[in-house]
Amino acid sequence: MLDAEYFIEKLGLEPHIEGGYCKEIYQNSRRFGDRPISSTIYYLLKSGQVSKFHRLKSDELWFYHCGSPMLVHEINSAGDLSTIRLGLRVEHGYQPQILVPGHTVFGAEVAEPNSFCLVSCMVSPGFDYRDFELFSSETLSRIFPQHQTIIRRLNGI
Repeated sequence: MLDAEYFIEKLGLEPHIEGGYCKEIYQNSRRFGDRPISSTIYYLLKSGQVSKFHRLKSDELWFYHCGSPMLVHEINSAGDLSTIRLGLRVEHGYQPQILVPGHTVFGAEVAEPNSFCLVSCMVSPGFDYRDFELFSSETLSRIFPQHQTIIRRLNGI
């Protein structure tokens, strides 16, 4: 049976600081300064797990692979919240590939209970923790007080 544990084991996924599991699978050999032009990861969330709100300096493309659809929540610089549905149910507004623009605060969760979602993510230029910000609930609540419910759901109290 193809479940979360199958993919975690077979793909060698490790726990990730923002939540869920990941493994880097590619770094472009061409360079942009001191980093690769692009890099990709596998990323998996189980139901009940979240990708905590964070921000990257670079654009990030997400590609759906398997399992439940994923809900990707974005807060733009104006403080507007939107949810993008990542999955194959195109007739219901889901998209198999999405773009999270650089400098956007975002997090994610699995759309269905008792499931998981496996995606790939590509960052260009390649991912570097120097470009990664993981937010606390307190910080986000001060910046975006109008979004308390989703902040608490994804980042805790």
